[in-house]
Amino acid sequence: MRRRPDTLLPIEVSILAAGVDLRREGATTFYGFSIAKEIREREGARRLTAHGTLYKALDRMEKAGLLTSCWEDPLVGAAEGRPRRRLYEVTSAGERALQ
Repeated sequence: MRRRPDTLLPIEVSILAAGVDLRREGATTFYGFSIAKEIREREGARRLTAHGTLYKALDRMEKAGLLTSCWEDPLVGAAEGRPRRRLYEVTSAGERALQ
């Protein structure tokens, strides 16, 4: 099944809505696991979104210009004893698509 141009899948709407809400709360960027938890809490899902589905959606949305991303400073992750994270931000095009 092909998707019509300029339409968002439900997971994309969830990602954009959660990302915009997080920005309103003061977080300018988010990472995959944090957005999965945010979606779970907002939508009352019983479990987190499958990581393969989530990261494919994030990549697709970045290619479409709805999100931007960058790698966090590796020293931040090392100081916390974890790998670095890919940080995402909703673009103005992403906000318009959500509306």
